[in-house]
Amino acid sequence: MRISARVDYAVRAAIELAAASPDALTCDRIAERQGIPARFLQAILGDLQHARLVTSQRGRDGGYRLALPPAEVSIARVMRVEQGFLAEVHGQRPEDATYPGVAAELTSVWVAARDSYRRVLEQVTLADVVAGRLPTAVAELAEVESAWRSFGATPVD
Repeated sequence: MRISARVDYAVRAAIELAAASPDALTCDRIAERQGIPARFLQAILGDLQHARLVTSQRGRDGGYRLALPPAEVSIARVMRVEQGFLAEVHGQRPEDATYPGVAAELTSVWVAARDSYRRVLEQVTLADVVAGRLPTAVAELAEVESAWRSFGATPVD
């Protein structure tokens, strides 16, 4: 799993907007609260606006707002705006990857891994994160001790 800075920033900005909903926040306010470079964030907010997840308004009471209720916006949906597919193998969908000979079953491994990743990200909404209450299945996964450890080339159990 690799989450780029751009994707991380987009999700964090969306969470800030969810917390402020239905009020608006300026780009500078979001950038300050999350420690995101404002110029970079402005481009990200433009992407979210183009995807119709965010609206903007100029003027004294202006700023950015979520276009949908926070409970209707999954983390996966925000991520897809910035990265397209949630999982790729050499720039293509996992199901489109083919391997010769004994590696043929690897396609199924990539598809299964994507499904697990997607299940978590589709279940969690911006409202869940703002409320500090993850769906039960996700919270249970996060409680597993090994989930908090990173393994190098040779995992140690």
